[in-house]
Amino acid sequence: MSRFTRILAVLAAAAALLTAEAHACTRVVYQGPAGRTLTGRNMDFKDPMVSNFWVFPRGMKRSGAAGTRSVEWTSKFGSLAVSSYDISTVDGMNEAGLNASLLWLNATKFPEDDGATPRMSLSIWAQFYLDEFATVSEAVEYTRAHPMQVVSGEVPGRPGSLAPLHLTLSDPTGDSAILEWIDGKLIIHHDRAYQVVTNDPPYDAQLANQKYWRVIDSLNFLPGSGRSEDRFVRAGFYINAVTQSDTPQVAAAAVFSVIRNASVPYGVSLPEAPNLSTTRWRVVADQKSMLFYGESATSPNIFWVDMRKLDFSQGAHVRKLDLGVDMDRVLGGEVSSQFSPAEPFDFMVAQ
Repeated sequence: MSRFTRILAVLAAAAALLTAEAHACTRVVYQGPAGRTLTGRNMDFKDPMVSNFWVFPRGMKRSGAAGTRSVEWTSKFGSLAVSSYDISTVDGMNEAGLNASLLWLNATKFPEDDGATPRMSLSIWAQFYLDEFATVSEAVEYTRAHPMQVVSGEVPGRPGSLAPLHLTLSDPTGDSAILEWIDGKLIIHHDRAYQVVTNDPPYDAQLANQKYWRVIDSLNFLPGSGRSEDRFVRAGFYINAVTQSDTPQVAAAAVFSVIRNASVPYGVSLPEAPNLSTTRWRVVADQKSMLFYGESATSPNIFWVDMRKLDFSQGAHVRKLDLGVDMDRVLGGEVSSQFSPAEPFDFMVAQ
């Protein structure tokens, strides 16, 4: 292919991409030297979002919040969870270093109720994995062997609009999995190479798009829009192009720089696409040093929790760090001492 033909192909592809609907939220996994693994994500949404940090100890009895066939379990691991409206866990890391994140995927189609398979509310799906597994491989093996149906619920403030989300997992080895419900069937993509997740299209199509862009000189040309496909390519290049360091501060800075590059500027949104919207907050989990960083789009500071200072023992209090709307409470530095005892929130019940 000549250079001119290649440029035409790139421009044609870019034009085609501009005609499609775009979506937000980006998750990346940094595979640094000496096992320095970090996972970072943006939370993008049109509406202001109440999101708090919660400390859940081991030994909590759980229900899948989806009716009489709800999955039930007792948590094996303590976790630091990030809530959405205090009705759902949307991100977090457990004491073994497993990270779970929920992101938007319009292509999601959850299964019809078959009257027999155990069920689980989407609101507690991520928390289930934080409670139960130390590694991605363990989580994937269990999920393949124990079928269950995930049931969605309404997007807060949007009656009749069901949340279409997919789940990403990562662990301290840098391993990753993406779980998507496509046409009512659970599709699991499991590979250490799957460092980046955004939104639509489904993950197999994202990988095909990424393969196309690998023939382009990424140092001189990268897709620059806020569309899911463009952010996927851009973040996929930058997460391995940034400084690779075993120093916690430097590694965290590198990951923040990548997810900020994939963020949506504050106040930018499309009325017809509530998920293509302002970046509300960012979190980065250092899965080696067990540090969990937070950053609000409206705060001048980064704050973090040293999870080694938290009490995850069975019988310990549930604790909450009240962060307010869009995590707009201004904090700085290490904040593990600022959690307060609290009653655990109720996960939204799926119908």
